[in-house]
Formats: sequence, C-alpha cells, structure tokens
Amino acid sequence: QVQLVESGEGLVQPGGSLRLSCAASRNIFSIYVMGWYRQAPGKTRELVASVTSTGSTNYADSVKGRFSISGDNAMTTVYLQMNSLKPEDTAVYYCYAFDGKASSNYWGQGTQVTVAS
Repeated sequence: QVQLVESGEGLVQPGGSLRLSCAASRNIFSIYVMGWYRQAPGKTRELVASVTSTGSTNYADSVKGRFSISGDNAMTTVYLQMNSLKPEDTAVYYCYAFDGKASSNYWGQGTQVTVAS
C-alpha cells in the first residue's frame, strides 16, 4: 500500500501562482504514472495533468500553457506548478499514482485551491 501526501493548498488571487506537491510514502516499481485530478463543487472529477516515469506529460486543454507538471523518475514525488490562475481553477486537487501491476490508482486526501480576489 502507498500513501500519497499532498501539500501546497491555498488561496490566491486571479493571475497568481501556486505549487502543489505530492509525495509517496514509498517507492513501488510498478507505478509509472502520477498526476493530478481536480473536483469543483457540483462537478465531476477531471484529469488536470499527468507525468510518466519516462517524462511524458499530458494536460487538460483548460490548463495547457498555464500549468506544468514534473516528477522524479522513481515516481515518488510529483509537482504541479500552476500559473495565471483563474477563478474556474478553484477546486479540490487530488494527487494520484497509477499502479500498472495492480491496475489501480492510489489517491491523496485532496488539497483545496481557491482562486478569488
């Protein structure tokens, strides 16, 4: 079992920046994708960004050019740098790690990001 611990939550003004971090409690060799989902009130959870152990990244169209994801090759830490934040980015952000061997995700507890003036 792996625990994911997130940090970096906060309140920021529109146009501001925030950096989220997620650390895994231990290394599992079969985890090869880590990333972030978010869920706003009354909306379904959506994928924000992901990164593979080989460095390939994927972004939701709504955050392309504003957010940047990075992680270590060992898939124990992942970061989400969020720039030019908008009120519609307000949501609870969840870190996840996909275990290819178990074909299942591990999830963090969620961290609140609020963009408001």
